[in-house]
Amino acid sequence: MKDHAELLETLARANVDLLKAEAEAVLPQLGDIEVIENRSGLVMLPMRDTVTGSDFYLGEVLTAEAHIRLNDHGAEGYGMVTGRDLERAMAMAVIDAALDAGIETDRLGRFVDKAAAIQRQADDDRLRRIEATRVEMETF
Repeated sequence: MKDHAELLETLARANVDLLKAEAEAVLPQLGDIEVIENRSGLVMLPMRDTVTGSDFYLGEVLTAEAHIRLNDHGAEGYGMVTGRDLERAMAMAVIDAALDAGIETDRLGRFVDKAAAIQRQADDDRLRRIEATRVEMETF
């Protein structure tokens, strides 16, 4: 399984409909769920100046955030996505919490692995299209 940051990144980029379906499927097994956070808001978008190596804030981004606790399992889940889709953030948190509690780990692991493979392929395709536009310039 991926480390937690990679897991959350993969879930945030996963197909929305499939993400929500997986969360719905595992939901009945989670027991009592305490919602700690379920909100939308603005967060600062950090960037790094590649020349100087210094960090700066590009601006604000609208996000939806969910944080839950599974009281019956002592596990927590978190989700944050760009935009205002609170249902998507909650689906992320449900899957994260289920994995933390050891519920449906094989099934959810396969879902995460498949989503990661799809994302890697999409990233590779995008990089190939970008590389195809590169122009070699001669300097004098």
